[in-house]
Amino acid sequence: MAEEIQKKLQKEFELFNNLKKEYHKAVALKQQLDSQLNENKVVKEELNLLKKDAEVYKLIGPVLVKQDLEEAKQNVAKRLEYINKEIKRSDGNISALENKQEAVHENLNKLKTNLDNLKIAA
Repeated sequence: MAEEIQKKLQKEFELFNNLKKEYHKAVALKQQLDSQLNENKVVKEELNLLKKDAEVYKLIGPVLVKQDLEEAKQNVAKRLEYINKEIKRSDGNISALENKQEAVHENLNKLKTNLDNLKIAA
């Protein structure tokens, strides 16, 4: 009986460690998305400061290509929309991983208590 509980405990512990790794990856991704969001907000603000006849260039590989100001504003707006959607998705993923971690942690505690009780009874 104790061996069985120990095996379950070990499996739950491995699952918990895997969830922690996934959680850290998800948080890192969200931080990256937040950084991209801030960068694009700055670009949007800068584009809004320009006059309608201003020349705008886009870096494509090693080349600067002339771009229409309105087209540049639309591209940044689409990018911001996409990043915001990804952030919401990432938040949902992080929340789900937190819930899974809590559930596995509770199972670990129960199994540990069961194992301790068996050792005391023996």
